[in-house]
Amino acid sequence: MPETEAEKFFTSGLKALAQEDTLAALALFEKAVQRDEKPAYCSYLALCIAKERGQFQLAVTLCEKAKAREPQNPVHYLNLGKVYLYAGKTDDAIRTFREGLSREKDQKIIDELNKLGTRKPPVISFLKRSNPANRFLGTILKKLGLR
Repeated sequence: MPETEAEKFFTSGLKALAQEDTLAALALFEKAVQRDEKPAYCSYLALCIAKERGQFQLAVTLCEKAKAREPQNPVHYLNLGKVYLYAGKTDDAIRTFREGLSREKDQKIIDELNKLGTRKPPVISFLKRSNPANRFLGTILKKLGLR
């Protein structure tokens, strides 16, 4: 079965993304989405929009739509998590990555979670992590090499 024009743009976009040329990938994914709004096309377009243009709300919306249409596809969770990371929303990214892993085990999601690392428990356990005392003590103990 011959590849459609949208599939050719999408495949070329994936190659550009693998070479870390997100600007070229963005243009190719836009062309693919113009021809066919498949969830995968929208998901990758969202990733490029967030990275190149900083339009995080649009990117999140595109990823959420893709996720709603294909809830079992871990790629949508991976891309949405990366969008959240670009936006500086680490907690949302971690939550999204974990949700994706609950749907299906995916090594790329595991790698992203490993890059983020694990958090140590708060210094004073009965206080919230965001409490100024916990933040201050954690910073001091880390600088002293005790944590």
